[in-house]
Amino acid sequence: MKTRFKFILLLSIFVIVSCNRNNYKSGKISQATGIKLGEDGFDYKGLKFKDKNTPPGLIFVQGGTFTKGNSKDNVMHDWNNTPSQQYVRSFFMDETEVTNLMYLEYLDWLKEKYGSDENLKKVYEAALPDTLAWRNPLGFNEDMVNNYLRHPAFKNHPVVGVSWQQATNFAKWRTNRVNEQILIKEGYLNDSVQYSNFNTKAYLFNPSANETNADSLYASVETGLLLPEYRLPTETEWEYAALGLNELSEKNNYRGKKKFPWDGEYTRSQKKKNLGDQLANFKLGEGDYGGIAGWSEIDGSGITTQVDAYPANSFGLYGMGGNVAEWVADVYRPIIDEDASDFNYYRGNVYKKINKDGNVYSSTYFDDSQEDSTWRKLPDGRIELLKLPNELLEEDLTNEDVTRNNYSRDDNINFNDGDSESIDNERDSKMYDESNTLISDEARVYKGGSWLDRSYYLDPAQRRFLPEYMTTNFIGFRCAMSYLGSSRNITKPKKR
Repeated sequence: MKTRFKFILLLSIFVIVSCNRNNYKSGKISQATGIKLGEDGFDYKGLKFKDKNTPPGLIFVQGGTFTKGNSKDNVMHDWNNTPSQQYVRSFFMDETEVTNLMYLEYLDWLKEKYGSDENLKKVYEAALPDTLAWRNPLGFNEDMVNNYLRHPAFKNHPVVGVSWQQATNFAKWRTNRVNEQILIKEGYLNDSVQYSNFNTKAYLFNPSANETNADSLYASVETGLLLPEYRLPTETEWEYAALGLNELSEKNNYRGKKKFPWDGEYTRSQKKKNLGDQLANFKLGEGDYGGIAGWSEIDGSGITTQVDAYPANSFGLYGMGGNVAEWVADVYRPIIDEDASDFNYYRGNVYKKINKDGNVYSSTYFDDSQEDSTWRKLPDGRIELLKLPNELLEEDLTNEDVTRNNYSRDDNINFNDGDSESIDNERDSKMYDESNTLISDEARVYKGGSWLDRSYYLDPAQRRFLPEYMTTNFIGFRCAMSYLGSSRNITKPKKR
């Protein structure tokens, strides 16, 4: 009898403990105080948060460890990306490059919003791609100048002629439009306001400045409703995603190294159903941009192709080799300092703080004698916007803000670049001389090969650079987004 009583008692204790543990995990009871959470106690707004579906246009890329850099060959002998082992956190990336159609939606929005104002229409004009990038002194490309961006025949081709800054501004606009639609759908914003000034960061700082609904609901960070920002991927993220190493994975190891975004050492398919087909859009040889008519050509363009014309890699990403090269977020330096960081490596951090009054950049006046932190005039006369209207104004950090053990200044672009913090007995000057090189704080990395490149540049490890305000007919871009929380659980691959 006593044994049975003890068994029932232990079972009851186990059930109670299990229930409490489940309540903690579900967020019903505070694990800190035991008090009920929600309406009857501490009102944590993210109690019902669930891992969100993949954001519009993006593919989930599970992070991991990989060898970044040239692991196969380096015919240019510049060795500006020597191999190093890096870890990348999980993130999202655009399934394809941003297309002409996607960019035209952005231009249409800007034109409707600002086009009627004689001064603010420059916001729209500053976003226009440079269609003259198609011109060639010894080639006839006027049909591309006049048609490539807007003609429906090219609607699913990647947008080109955009600078690094224009690509960055598109990503900001996209963030605001996607989050605005989420808030309208969930009842936090009125849906009657077209072409609003909604800005995600400004909304989080001062929700009353936006068109909220009658109940004055507010979707704070704690609700978990708003998505992180769309942005350009870092160089490390782009290279990792392009490699698609799943094809070589076996348990917790990789079976060798890869040269291309697909499996194998060749640019032609080795599979029976499409044996011999090219796997990317690139320059095959001297004067050969697409092979013989009726054989190698996919769409007969000789330039860019539709963004999904060639097979996706193992992550499901299209165009990571060929078609167009792509801007990434990093500032270019010829040396990757893997000793400084082997976790989410990125060069270009500039830390700012929001203006304490929450002021936004609301108007744009382009006086040639009064450039400021929101815009600049380029050498060819074009206006480049560094901020879009209604963005929060930011301030430099003060000495009090940087007295930390993890960083000691706000602008870290030149960190470990021969500055006073990294000078030693063997190196007492900068790794580059700005007076006699193209490498500067405005030099941005672009990755991947294009329709204009030979197969050497299809290797995801290759890296090149141009000033952030330059435009070409062979560089486009795609967006990425950080994944919040721990990596998603996925089924482990079967043993090979």
